[in-house]
Amino acid sequence: MSILEVQNLSKKFGGLTANQDVSMTVEKNSITAVIGPNGAGKTTFFNMITGVYQPTSGIILLENEKLNGLKPHVVCQRGISRTFQNIRLFNEMTVLENVMVGMHTHLKAGLFGILFNLPTTRKEELATEIKAYQLLEYVGLDSFLNEKACNLSYGAQRRLEIARAIAASPKILLLDEPAAGMNPKETKELTQLIKKMRDEFNLTVLLIEHDMKLVMEISEQIFVLDHGEKIAEGKPEDIRNNPKVIEAYLGSGAVHAG
Repeated sequence: MSILEVQNLSKKFGGLTANQDVSMTVEKNSITAVIGPNGAGKTTFFNMITGVYQPTSGIILLENEKLNGLKPHVVCQRGISRTFQNIRLFNEMTVLENVMVGMHTHLKAGLFGILFNLPTTRKEELATEIKAYQLLEYVGLDSFLNEKACNLSYGAQRRLEIARAIAASPKILLLDEPAAGMNPKETKELTQLIKKMRDEFNLTVLLIEHDMKLVMEISEQIFVLDHGEKIAEGKPEDIRNNPKVIEAYLGSGAVHAG
């Protein structure tokens, strides 16, 4: 059963075509990877799904409902959350506060309730703090809840960004190069965390990643982009042996990774 459908998606920036007629179907509760060389249009593709960019043409459907034209916060409310290639945290806020921010699209307290500190507002804030703490505990950062985000190690910042994305209670989690900059131990822990989140939060995971060992180990379906176009799709074993993919991206040495 599919949860996300992308039909003939294109994005042009003036004379530059970043994506051209990209179509794909993502199955519910799957872990799906989007791979390709630098400049293949992967992040642009994510930006269109999350409402950061509007497609030049094509359709994006989440559970058969069209997302085209929606602002990023509305897309988040509909059930799509993400992390970024370059970590985007509120560095001067605490670890706990960063995760609480991830819940803002689902909070009900209005300006009146905040100004007058109404009981319902206090109750909601307490529930938000509890959930944020539980998520930090889940990703192994509960001992840092009052630490500023900027003081965390690189790997811990990645996990914090994931916790903040999960705080939005998404149906689909988009991870943009989550293993970038991680050492082998951190990458292994990340792999385990992604699988665990998929199973325990009933998530669909769509990730962009250059670490082929991680991709081949974790993915059930892989889509390959090159120069903005989809050149292949299939299971890891199909992609590993696809001549077009080998030529465009993996290279003969990387094909046997994993």
